[in-house]
Amino acid sequence: MSSAKILVVDDEPQVRRVMKLTLTASGYTVVEARDGEEALKIFRMEKPDVVLLDVNIPVMDGIAACCEIRKGSSVPIIMLTVRSAERDKVLALDAGADDYVVKPFSMQELLARIRAALRRTVPPDNLPNFVSKPLRIEFETRRVFVRGREVHLTPKEFELLRQLVANQGKPLTHRRLLQTVWGPDYGDEPEYLRVAINQLRKKIENNPARPQLILTVPWVGYRFEPPQDARSPAGVAAE
Repeated sequence: MSSAKILVVDDEPQVRRVMKLTLTASGYTVVEARDGEEALKIFRMEKPDVVLLDVNIPVMDGIAACCEIRKGSSVPIIMLTVRSAERDKVLALDAGADDYVVKPFSMQELLARIRAALRRTVPPDNLPNFVSKPLRIEFETRRVFVRGREVHLTPKEFELLRQLVANQGKPLTHRRLLQTVWGPDYGDEPEYLRVAINQLRKKIENNPARPQLILTVPWVGYRFEPPQDARSPAGVAAE
């Protein structure tokens, strides 16, 4: 059983009722919101451990609410929607969502996604700072500096960068990155990884169209290529 607090955001009372009953029976504390603005107010007051956020909510839609939450929090956000097109998934992931569940879904699937999200909030084993002229990463404080200027990474972007840097010089497969960063139930969701890599490149590369740090390994995955002046533990493998 878990004592984690979950914020459920949906404008349909019946949906909120069913989710609250199931989540409460699984040991979670549940708080509710009916629209985006109410969600932000309750989020600031209650400080939940996970947010279940419907895309199609009134006043402020789920994508906008997700962006607002992401401005100051790394809390896991799972988007809920009836839209299944890849474009809509990419839009949610671009907004900072950690996961995306299409309605109708089974509550067992949702519970598994919640457990995976909570597991990923456990701080990873510390790595020594990565230091180079263009890029500095402070793993313990989760701060990233690009050419001396601090940049904000979403939780998924930071964890993806951590995995790549910890295995620098080594190609990491799409499946390994997905299962390590998103969880063991993932591996066949390439849009998750593609969006995160593109966003990460925009934030840390001098020219995202011609990346020098995060390189694509055709038909395999991605590799982090450290600058020549980099100081970090070579060959440190992530768990």
